[in-house]
Amino acid sequence: MKPILLQGHERSITQIKYNREGDLLFTVAKDPIVNVWYSVNGERLGTYNGHTGAVWCVDADWDTRHVLTGSADNSCRLWDCETGKQLALVKTSSAVRTCGLDFGGNIIMFSTDKQMGYQCFVSFFDLRDPSQIENNEPYMKIPCSDSKITSAVWGPLGEFIIAGHENGELNQFSAKSGEQLSNIKEHTKQINDIQTSRDMTMFITASKDNTAKLFDCTSLEHLKTFRTERPVNSAALSPIFDHVVLGGGQEAMDVTTTSTRIGKFEARFFHLAFEEEFGRVKGHFGPINSVAFHPDGKSYSSGGEDGYVRIHYFDPQYFEFEFEA
Repeated sequence: MKPILLQGHERSITQIKYNREGDLLFTVAKDPIVNVWYSVNGERLGTYNGHTGAVWCVDADWDTRHVLTGSADNSCRLWDCETGKQLALVKTSSAVRTCGLDFGGNIIMFSTDKQMGYQCFVSFFDLRDPSQIENNEPYMKIPCSDSKITSAVWGPLGEFIIAGHENGELNQFSAKSGEQLSNIKEHTKQINDIQTSRDMTMFITASKDNTAKLFDCTSLEHLKTFRTERPVNSAALSPIFDHVVLGGGQEAMDVTTTSTRIGKFEARFFHLAFEEEFGRVKGHFGPINSVAFHPDGKSYSSGGEDGYVRIHYFDPQYFEFEFEA
C-alpha cells in the first residue's frame, strides 16, 4: 500500500492525534498552524489559526466537539472543532508542553515548561466554570520542582493523570486533590511520549534511553520492554492486535552529522507479548516524532522531523497473518 502523504506543515511535526472515531487526524508542528485532515483520503479539512509559536501538543475530546492545543507562545487554546473558532485562551508564563481533555470533555489539563525562572506546573481548568478561564485561575495547580514533565495523559475515568518526566520518572497525580498517588522510575532518560491502550488499562512510554515500556495504568506495574538502538520518540498500541509501533531516530541535531541511508528512519513494529520486532516501515527523511494507530487498527500514521505526516493502510495480509498466528 502506498502511504498517503500529508503536506501541511513547514516545520517538523511535534504530535499527531486521531479523534475517537478515527475519521479525523489532527497534526501540530513547530510552526503555528494546527491542521485537521480526513484520515480516509488525506484531504485537509481546515486549520485552527491563532497561535504565534511552535505548537507542542494537541488533543480532541470524546465526541470531537473541542480541540485543545498547547504552544511555545505561552498559551493553551480551546477550539470549536467544526468551525475552527477559538473558544478559550489560557495564558501561561512558559511554554505549554503537554495538554489533554478528560474523558467527559469538561476538564482540561496542561503542563508548562521549566524555563525563564518559572518552574514546571500542571494546571487543571473546569470548562463548566467560565470564570476559571476568564480570571486565569485553575481549580488546581501542581508544582513539579524536581524534573519537568515532558509527556502526560489522562488515566482511566479522568481520576488521575500519568506524567512522564525529563529524568525518566513516572508519576500519577490525582485530578481531584492534586496529590502524588504513585511514583516509579523505570527509564533512565527522558520520557518523550505516553499513549494509552484503547481500553485505558495499559499505557506505553517512549524514552530517550532507546526503549519503550508497557505499564499498567492504575498500579504503574512495569509489564514489557521494547528495546531499540536509538532514542524512541513515540510509541503506540494497536487497538485490535497485540502490536506496538515505535517511531524514533537520532536527535534532530545529530541527523546531519551521522551517515544514515536516506529514508532510514523506520517505524518499527513489535509484538506486545513476545517483545520481538517483526516489521519495519521506511519512509521518513528524518526521525519520526509521533506515531498513532487509527482507532479501528487498520491503519497507522507517523509524523516526522521532515514535516510530513504519512498515513499507512495495512495490507490484507497483515490481518490474515495475525489471525493465523
